[in-house]
Amino acid sequence: MKTFVRLFASLVVVLLAAVPVLAQTTTGNVTLAGRGVGAGIAIAVTLLGAGLGFGKIGAAALESMARQPEASDAIRGGMIVIAALLEGATFFALIVAILLIYTAGV
Repeated sequence: MKTFVRLFASLVVVLLAAVPVLAQTTTGNVTLAGRGVGAGIAIAVTLLGAGLGFGKIGAAALESMARQPEASDAIRGGMIVIAALLEGATFFALIVAILLIYTAGV
């Protein structure tokens, strides 16, 4: 957990240090500031959360099945329902982030 916190803190420092560079005007169509950076961070956080959620669901289901093998069918069904709900929320967040990239400047 400490490694994750340190990695996240260093990412924040790098992004804050890059603000003056990203604030410069460009001569072409290429821009790295604004909605593109925000959408990229949103996509990264969404996928990180989904990965952690799927891992936690799988670990809890396998532990429950190991403790009560007779209830494995009910546990598996519940796991699939929860995973489907998590996947739907993940897709919704990704679609919103992608729409942010392409429609926020209109």
